Amino acid sequence: MPELLAPVGNMECLMAAINAGCDAVYLSGRNFGARSFAGNFSREELVIAINTCHLYGVKVYITVNTLIYDSEVEYFMNYIDYIHKIGVDAVIMQDIGMIDLVRKTYPNLEIHSSTQMHIHNLEGVKLCEKLGIKRVVLARETPLELINEIKQNTNIELEVFIHGALCMSYSGQCLMSAMIGSRSGNRGTCAQCCRQKYSLEIDNKILEKDKYLLSTRDLNTLNDIPKLIDMGITSLKIEGRMKRPEYVYLITSIYRKAIDNYIKFGKTKVTDENIKDIKKIFNRKFTKGFLFNEENDSYVNTYRPNHIGINVGKVVDYKNRNIIIKLVDDLNINDGIRIIGDNDVGTTINVMYKDNIKIYHAKQNDIVSIPMKENIEKNSIVVKTSDYIQLEKIKNEMKKRKKVFIKGKCILKVGKPIKLVVDDTKNIVEDISDYIVEKAIKNETSEEQIKEQLNRLGDTIYEFSELIIEKDDNIFVPTSKLNELRRKVLYLLNEKRMYKTDYKKSNYDISVKNYKRENNKSILISTYEDYLKFKDNFDVIYIDNLELFNSVNDKKCILKLSRVQEHLKNYNTKLLVGELGSIYKYKNIDTDFSLNVTNSYAVALLHSLNVNKITLSYELNFKQIKYLIECYEKRYSCHPNLEVIVDSYPEVMVCKYNMLKKYNKNKGYLIDRFNNKYKIEIKNNFMHIYNYKKIKLEENYFDIGVNSIRVNL
Repeated sequence: MPELLAPVGNMECLMAAINAGCDAVYLSGRNFGARSFAGNFSREELVIAINTCHLYGVKVYITVNTLIYDSEVEYFMNYIDYIHKIGVDAVIMQDIGMIDLVRKTYPNLEIHSSTQMHIHNLEGVKLCEKLGIKRVVLARETPLELINEIKQNTNIELEVFIHGALCMSYSGQCLMSAMIGSRSGNRGTCAQCCRQKYSLEIDNKILEKDKYLLSTRDLNTLNDIPKLIDMGITSLKIEGRMKRPEYVYLITSIYRKAIDNYIKFGKTKVTDENIKDIKKIFNRKFTKGFLFNEENDSYVNTYRPNHIGINVGKVVDYKNRNIIIKLVDDLNINDGIRIIGDNDVGTTINVMYKDNIKIYHAKQNDIVSIPMKENIEKNSIVVKTSDYIQLEKIKNEMKKRKKVFIKGKCILKVGKPIKLVVDDTKNIVEDISDYIVEKAIKNETSEEQIKEQLNRLGDTIYEFSELIIEKDDNIFVPTSKLNELRRKVLYLLNEKRMYKTDYKKSNYDISVKNYKRENNKSILISTYEDYLKFKDNFDVIYIDNLELFNSVNDKKCILKLSRVQEHLKNYNTKLLVGELGSIYKYKNIDTDFSLNVTNSYAVALLHSLNVNKITLSYELNFKQIKYLIECYEKRYSCHPNLEVIVDSYPEVMVCKYNMLKKYNKNKGYLIDRFNNKYKIEIKNNFMHIYNYKKIKLEENYFDIGVNSIRVNL
């Protein structure tokens, strides 16, 4: 049985997820989570959340999946120490330096790799195993066939996203928000640039005008869950820490039923009504994503980036400030609707008429009128964006407190204390009373009376599925003693269920070699003309074209590999690599900016894995790089071998989706609402998008200990 993992943004969502039947939740504290704009949990709330979940048999994973700067490490580790002590089941992490530090410092704390780590091949998973990671959350673009290949060749736990929002870029590989507005997706403050309007220019012609060209549909794999279950995936993950409790409850409960039905009956029994309910609560249209090799054009919704609801009708007239709608679905008072036209208009229905009579409910084919101040065009489409009856139904279901079923056995023998044993299938607890069972003088205590007292579970989470009473005939037991024993045993059961991982703290240690200080210059090129032009002016030449690399046969040249490598080939040359699988496979390597190195611990880890030169993240400024080097030299008494890109148009996205495919073109431009132009290139069937603005860093990086500065043409 796979784990069903639900998203939780606040305490209300937590209870919604539990009541809907999740096996585990993932959530964040107020710091270091990749969803800074979710409600998230204070330290005190984290204690309550963990204890509550554990009482219900639900695991808790806390996201600490942002990149960490050296100035934050002490505070970060204090936070890790705290959540380890309060009993978190695992932490979800992106930063490779912090993963190494946490694993070595807290050997009993389970680590899951975040999807932000960009793990999308077998070798990347193998490296995670080597680093002591317990579970890998695979990149959302990883196809089912490759997941199966990974599963067959590794023992590590695998987690796969099954529902919710997708990112256009590979997660952890998007710098668009950081480069445009200094709001880093890798630091939890993504501004969702992909949900904005853009135009597409190819060959100096505008082919798409003001559309949501980068806005993905929502992932929905409800009908394909059996394939993931049969494959043996450990955890099935729902996205949505920014979503409302009703969304969390509905999506979790529907997937819960689908999983349970397939395990029990061999069929998910997903209904059209299930799909409709999901559409009503939130959808941007649906896709199976690259997980199930969805068609390229079915991956995006260029129409709009937010909830599109369901179609309920068309405007057939507008008069006297009323819209007249011919319905194709039910509509109710308090429903939210949006009228789609040149300028969308949204409203909540407070009053509705049919044949000039006020009504509260309308059905398919009814013609209704609704007051509307704005002028509305005829034939405008009307969509329902919130369904009042659905939301009220979900709220009522959420109020029903989930129960934990237990089996009990109470033994009452004359001359002996009362014994109560309780079994929750994982824990067995028992206790005896301080009262000795007596023969009844007047009134016998019946089996029904004993059961009645033991079944008074009140506001506890428990309910007896079976309660066996073994008693002598004609005995007397005070009800107060039964109540007292019941409370004691349930307290012991609570203690068992509110487990905590054994806290252990060790010393961080790593072996790195010393590199001499150098003042080198490197350049990234793509053409033979560039090679001839720059070969005598740079110490290192990176080439991202294999054919060109083989033709020049120059010792100062290094082959640059793509940062997306689903299957790694064999190379007998020095490489510049941009993803973790290549570090596991290849021996003679430098690493590129896409490894997201932002602290000295990440530098040390990569050097310990035999990486020669490390390119730092675009997200570091001069002062942060200076401090990183100072921390490294102080801690390890060694000098690192670092490179900084000082002149380039930063590559802000790499995408499996190919926007230019239908035009059979390999180059184009995105144009935003400010008329900024972002270059698009298709390389090896992946779409690369570059920032509109060139960076040209003027500081003297050699003075602070950087060994190499790079120009990317």
